[in-house]
Amino acid sequence: MKAINYTTYGGPDVLKLATVEKPSPKPNEVLIQIHAVSVNYGDILARKFKYISPSTFNMPLLFWLMAKLVFGLSRPKKVILGNSFAGVVEQIGDKVTNFKTGEPVFACTEEKMGAYAEYLCMPENAVVSQKPTTMTFEEASTIPYGATMALNLLKKANLKKGHQVLILGASGGIGSAAVQLAKHYYGAEVIGVCSTEGMKYVKRLGADKVIDYKKQDFTKNGEAYDLIFDVLGRASFSKVKASLKQNGIYLSVSFKMKKLLQMLWTSITGGKRVICALAVPKSEDLIFIKDLIENGKMTAIIDKTFPMEEAAAAHRYFESGNKKGSIVITL
Repeated sequence: MKAINYTTYGGPDVLKLATVEKPSPKPNEVLIQIHAVSVNYGDILARKFKYISPSTFNMPLLFWLMAKLVFGLSRPKKVILGNSFAGVVEQIGDKVTNFKTGEPVFACTEEKMGAYAEYLCMPENAVVSQKPTTMTFEEASTIPYGATMALNLLKKANLKKGHQVLILGASGGIGSAAVQLAKHYYGAEVIGVCSTEGMKYVKRLGADKVIDYKKQDFTKNGEAYDLIFDVLGRASFSKVKASLKQNGIYLSVSFKMKKLLQMLWTSITGGKRVICALAVPKSEDLIFIKDLIENGKMTAIIDKTFPMEEAAAAHRYFESGNKKGSIVITL
């Protein structure tokens, strides 16, 4: 089968089209023919992880060390990227009961990667579900990773209808899903923060207001929020504290030790709090997301699609900062 392979860390041009062995499903696995895979921040990070230092990595040193062991020290261990995709079940293992051949599905492999390929095996109890009937394969491929992560994280914030939520990084995979979940599922008032290029995209997702961080500092607008959701951890508690309501929460998806200590301290003192959150998506989360999509509460907006042979171009476009929606590679 064909796959997009990389055997050395570096820029987009390390991605090469290769021929690799087609996998066979174990008794508890499904073999999926992949039709489309989205390009996510994690793909970019993994591709150049050799050059990511502990100081530039957006998590504590221990997480950086663990990632080094998982992805490889000097050369990649996971030579096929891609973790959010859609396709069709081609074959099932003897013990599989939840899926059947010919069934359209969408899925997330998390840190296991492997979806930049024509075929992939996944355990039936992994983060995989029947594809939403209202979406194309390309649209569905953009959903699993960001949506299941955002759902898990927002659950930790005790959101209520009418709460005011500000989302930093609203045009990214997790941020764009958080915008839709906060608005259309929780009933919150959503303010998205992103670059100039992503403003129309975030507005189309349902944000009540969008702030261009290149032109406006939200901490100086005099507004206060029930929740500030920070995807990449680029802000700090000291910076956003004045922008939180009395019992507001600063939820940081990416964090260093300082924020962990602040979380401990604010959990004791009460009032405005820091929450550093990790998400562990499950298959039932993706099934829940599928139902939301089919009920019109979540959508996918694709900026550009690239054929498999142009994976490097897809990565270059993602990194250009010009994307106005999801980037998809078709297989």
